[in-house]
Amino acid sequence: MNRREFSIQTLSATLGAAGLGAGVASLPSLALAQGGEPVEGTHYVKLTQAAPTTAPAGKVEVVEFFWYGCPHCNHFEPYLAAWAAKVPADVAFRRVPVAFRENPFGVHQRLFYALDSMGLLPTLHAKVFHAIHEEGLKLDKPELIADWIAKQGVDKAKFLSVMESFGVQTKCRQARTLADAYKIDGVPTVGIAGLYYTSVGLNGTPEKTLATTDALINKVRKGK
Repeated sequence: MNRREFSIQTLSATLGAAGLGAGVASLPSLALAQGGEPVEGTHYVKLTQAAPTTAPAGKVEVVEFFWYGCPHCNHFEPYLAAWAAKVPADVAFRRVPVAFRENPFGVHQRLFYALDSMGLLPTLHAKVFHAIHEEGLKLDKPELIADWIAKQGVDKAKFLSVMESFGVQTKCRQARTLADAYKIDGVPTVGIAGLYYTSVGLNGTPEKTLATTDALINKVRKGK
């Protein structure tokens, strides 16, 4: 989904309910489907100015830009999670939530980084997607999030405190700076080494997107 689609707050739910999200993100990508190498400008974009990276020397940083409310991100998540579980030792993967505006993006950004700070991402990240897209919960306000969090066995007051903490606010600012550096205007998008980005919109399917990601990682390894 791109920035214009996000301008209507209820669009995510509408697309998901109507089954249109997957159709929008499943346009054919003939060159990649026929086994060729991904093509710049078709399957991926090369940044004109490199974005900052935080991966240690010798590692290729891969960043997924996402939003919890995006139906395409929800569809992409299980494919990405399976891929991330098997990344080679020289790949450093992380997720970065986008915030095209404060509500609900900023709220979801703080939700993600509060989960991260409390070590709850492994158990609750996928559950947030499920709650929004499968259960139809509106987790777009701190009090609604806190009520849901309490049902997951997490201390409500502590979570709200972490959500509004200086540490989480700092991570949110850093996330917005990185998204700007990558010129992110839609999600899910995958950034590679601060040099390239690719997306389901460019490749047509999650599988092809991750195949392009792997090809770009190899390109970085070879210094291309």
